[in-house]
Amino acid sequence: MPEPICARFFVSGKVQGVFFRASCVQQAARLGLHGWARNLADGRVEVLARGEPDAMNALARWLVTGPPAARVDNVERHAEDLAIAARLTDFRVT
Repeated sequence: MPEPICARFFVSGKVQGVFFRASCVQQAARLGLHGWARNLADGRVEVLARGEPDAMNALARWLVTGPPAARVDNVERHAEDLAIAARLTDFRVT
């Protein structure tokens, strides 16, 4: 089994008020990821996720599109230290 990885994503576009975070939770749970999604004051959504590399890549691909009502303009991905997400046991909206 591959070692888990951790990443932080910043998603910009029309991503607030379109069920982006709730849809992200559903997608991440389906992929077996742990973490959270939250709105930022600048209109972006921030996602912190931990899990197997294939699942993380699948989440990254999903974030490029998001739910049907969203319009994603850009997704930034930054590697994070696993210790940041070590205590996460599920995926939730914060």
